[in-house]
Amino acid sequence: MKKSSPSIVRTLGKIALVVAIVIVYAYGLQVTKVDLEKPQEAKRQEQLTNILRGLAHPDLISYEIDRLTVDAPIKVPCDGNPPPVPAAEPGQPSISLSSNCAEPGDKITVTGTGFQPDEDVFIFFVPFAPTAKDEVELKLATRAVPTDENGNFSEEVTLKQDRVSENVQTIRAVVNRRVGGPKPSTALKETWEKIIETVFLAFIATTLGVLLAVPLSFLAARNLMLQVTSNVIKFLASMIIMPIGAYLGYLIFVKLSAIGAQLVGGGAPPPKEAVLWTVAPLVGLAVAQSAGSRAFWKTVQRWLVSVVVAVVVVILLSALGQLGRQAGLTLKHSLGGWSFFGNFLLIFSDAVVLGLPALGALIGLFALNPLSNRVLEPLLPKLPRATKKLMGVGFGAVAGAIFFGIITAALNWFYQFGELSQVIVIPAIIGAVLFAAGALVMDPDREIPTGMFVYYTLRTIMNTFRSIEPLVMVVAFAVWVGIGPFAGVMALGLHTIVALGKLYSEQVENISTGPIEAITATGANRLQTIIYAVIPQIVPPYIAFTLYRWDINVRMSTIIGFGGGGGIGFLLSQNINLLKYRQASVNMIAIAIVVASLDYLSAKVREKIT
Repeated sequence: MKKSSPSIVRTLGKIALVVAIVIVYAYGLQVTKVDLEKPQEAKRQEQLTNILRGLAHPDLISYEIDRLTVDAPIKVPCDGNPPPVPAAEPGQPSISLSSNCAEPGDKITVTGTGFQPDEDVFIFFVPFAPTAKDEVELKLATRAVPTDENGNFSEEVTLKQDRVSENVQTIRAVVNRRVGGPKPSTALKETWEKIIETVFLAFIATTLGVLLAVPLSFLAARNLMLQVTSNVIKFLASMIIMPIGAYLGYLIFVKLSAIGAQLVGGGAPPPKEAVLWTVAPLVGLAVAQSAGSRAFWKTVQRWLVSVVVAVVVVILLSALGQLGRQAGLTLKHSLGGWSFFGNFLLIFSDAVVLGLPALGALIGLFALNPLSNRVLEPLLPKLPRATKKLMGVGFGAVAGAIFFGIITAALNWFYQFGELSQVIVIPAIIGAVLFAAGALVMDPDREIPTGMFVYYTLRTIMNTFRSIEPLVMVVAFAVWVGIGPFAGVMALGLHTIVALGKLYSEQVENISTGPIEAITATGANRLQTIIYAVIPQIVPPYIAFTLYRWDINVRMSTIIGFGGGGGIGFLLSQNINLLKYRQASVNMIAIAIVVASLDYLSAKVREKIT
């Protein structure tokens, strides 16, 4: 009995496992509402058959149609005075009725002669209308009536119950005859236009996404950011300087853009203090840069020259952007079929004008931080510990107030807690106290992994946006920029940035460390290390990922079209909603051809670069 006990336990365990699986599947089938009786219903099978037959007969070819109509008079209800029947013309199709005077709901026989053999005839009842424009054709026969080998037919129909009139009404036979040879159908032409739109929608979204995903990938690579550290004081100084620099850069570029617009008459006159707002902060940067330097005036002179050059470049870019807008509008309305060149110039110029303030904010975000580090590096070693602790507490209070203030301002924009000046005070005080307390506790010379702070922040943002499907994004963008391919470009572009940013950064994390160590041993700085040791290793996979993403975007564009993102998906959703399955079949064939072609093309390119 002792030897058989483990065998019984194993058997009971297997039985319990089978019972558990059955319970899980039974509950799963109930939750998913699986019902095998519904597919067997005759009505559902008929509907499915109609859909499949429509999809199996794509509307690829059309013909010119000559619509032949043959009428016969009838009175409904009958007043005992049948309408006269015109004599049939020799050699022409004609129809006759078993009775030209009948009651609503009566059955009559429609006989036709003189038609072509084996063609379909549709029979309609045409109620009395004062003009031909007001006529309505109501189908009497539920199917097309075929003619025999002699071109004759006979069909019994039932008159409408609710179509009565004292005037003469009409029974009409209609034949649709093909004229000329086959030509591309309207559905095929619309599909061709939309599939071209889809390919370029995906192409523009991919290229724009790549431009932003590449730099983000380096900041989201753990192996590169792990080595980026700074002490407590420098870290807190960066938290103060970077948002201030971003705002200052934005403000300066806005003022410079206003000057450039005024030069070509494209904007309001800049305020009188524009030059002061523009030059004074940059001169201050030059002074800060030269602090502690023996060649003080030489440094100031060099920075002033750089400032003047930068100011002139920004003003010229703004002026050229305004001129480009004016030229683009002119060309767009004067080039006819080539107007897309004018539209390109207009969009490019708009991007320059709108992008200058953002560029200024980006430059300010990263430009001031190295300057602050350069000032602090020679200064901190000379300071006593108590002074550095006091400096850290002060920097912490300011950094905490700015950090919590920015977060509160962002939350207030979403949730509208109240007046910003009132809402922001308490969080800013709390942030100042928390950061100051942290700086008081921590060693001011302690190294903080600032790179990992950037890494985790960026990864969190990328993962958040990557979890949102483009179909959801396109709904918001369609409200912002309108329904159409532009909304699709923005939705796919945003999703491409975060998706490729993840793929790119993981590729950077998997590169060989040998070249990095060799370049670093030569004394190269971080930027030189990335250019000469990292980039050569990641170019082939970056190209492969980019082509694969383009393939994905083409397929995704068929889905975002259902949310208003334009492209072939928008046309497909319309055809499906209108039950035009033959036209929808053309759309799906085009999608399959394009996806297969892009897959073949990307495979060939990857084969060449790997």
